[in-house]
Amino acid sequence: MRAQFVLSEIGVGLRRNLTMTFAVVVSVALSLALFGGSLLMRDQVSTMKGYWYDKVNVSIFLCNKADAEQDPKCAKGAVTNEQKDQILGDLKKMPVVDTVQHETADEAYKHYKEQFGDSPLSSSLTPDQMQESFRVKLKDPEKYQVVATAFSGRDGVQSVEDQKDYLDNLFELLNGMNWAAIAVMALMLVVALMLIVNTVRVSAFSRRRETGIMRLVGASSFYIQMPFIMEAAVAGLIGGALACGMLLVGRYFMIDHGLALSEKINLINFIGWDAVLAKLPLVLAIGLLMPALAAFFALRKYLKV
Repeated sequence: MRAQFVLSEIGVGLRRNLTMTFAVVVSVALSLALFGGSLLMRDQVSTMKGYWYDKVNVSIFLCNKADAEQDPKCAKGAVTNEQKDQILGDLKKMPVVDTVQHETADEAYKHYKEQFGDSPLSSSLTPDQMQESFRVKLKDPEKYQVVATAFSGRDGVQSVEDQKDYLDNLFELLNGMNWAAIAVMALMLVVALMLIVNTVRVSAFSRRRETGIMRLVGASSFYIQMPFIMEAAVAGLIGGALACGMLLVGRYFMIDHGLALSEKINLINFIGWDAVLAKLPLVLAIGLLMPALAAFFALRKYLKV
């Protein structure tokens, strides 16, 4: 097969259907940008989980005098020194526990004043109203239930809380947004495939006389189909390249510059450029192969004589 003939036919096909080719490029670019964005969102959520789950603690709040008067869980009175020693000793014996930190009522009051000093309630609180607690860091954050089962309902313990529960709500929201992006991406891919099929068929119909002559002189089906397949592949590759550009520009302006989220939100460990660059070959490969395969199957029946 002469490469010059194939390239000339590709150029003719792209020029004849310039409007539809443009629509294919745009739809492929948008769908693949959403695809790459959803992959990066998944990586971002995984990075955040690894970063924050490593920092969360299980808090064992101890009964104080105020709790003994109001909370049925503390009906036996405020926690005693013996009970605190027993809880601390049991925690250190548990294989799932990494470290244990004891926070006194005075320390809890100090931390509250530092974080919520402007709150109207802060002026009415006193140190004796604050709860002592043990801040427990687990070797595996998923093993919270082991600690909760061991200490919930014990004398002197008011409650056992897992900070991971608060993060799970955030991650569920982010995962929901990611699935929404995937749904939009799937819709855009369907639109792109329909445009590719229609573009290829219009191009084949406009050159039906040439393809008929080629068939009569003994040209193979693959030889006849190749220019149309390459047209779709070139349009898809251009769309994939645009999608890669969108991902790079989005990462640059949203995280590093422009919005500069990395500077404004220091609490989030954002994914790096290596994660973005790792997705670009996949985006380009899909941009090239998806239109080519769609064109191949669309033409199999159409060009049979």
